[in-house]
Amino acid sequence: MEPRARAGKNVGKMNFNHNELAQLLYGHGDLKTPLPETVRVLDELITDFIQGVGFEATRAAHHAGRQKVKFEDFEFAMRRNPRFMGKIQEVFEKKKEIEAARKNFNIEDQLMKDADKEEKEKEKKGGGDNKEKAGDKEKGGEKEKEKGPGSSVSGSGAGAGGTKRKRQQSVLEDEELDELDDDLEAEADIGTAAKRR
Repeated sequence: MEPRARAGKNVGKMNFNHNELAQLLYGHGDLKTPLPETVRVLDELITDFIQGVGFEATRAAHHAGRQKVKFEDFEFAMRRNPRFMGKIQEVFEKKKEIEAARKNFNIEDQLMKDADKEEKEKEKKGGGDNKEKAGDKEKGGEKEKEKGPGSSVSGSGAGAGGTKRKRQQSVLEDEELDELDDDLEAEADIGTAAKRR
């Protein structure tokens, strides 16, 4: 059955929700409660338009030797109307942006989960070392006192705690250097401002 012949089946029936069409009309300047005849005519126009575009896209797909209709077929069907063509392209570009953002969000979320899992595994593995360290501190462990704050060797040997301490110290040093740079820049700005006066 040809797609145009199917259009006769829908005569007298509403294909779209009355409230949605009423809101569409209201958005374009009609009354809040439009006449039922107006809504019915708009429904017929929209149905006819969608069926026509679908028929043209199907024809383009069959001409290309495909049974499935693709986006390119709709582009071909709309090629004579630049407004419709621009809207279609805009919608598909937004769709691609949304999919890319979802993909990035999922990747970041997965990375965070993996990092949390690794930290928990390190804590489980380093759990025995932490208990020994706590015991050394309670006993007044001289080894702990002899070491400087930058030392990476723990009382029970080198472990995950030592590398963690190194990272913390390097982060603190970086922060101190950044603050120093900021202070120097601020002083230079004040000096140039004073010279201008």
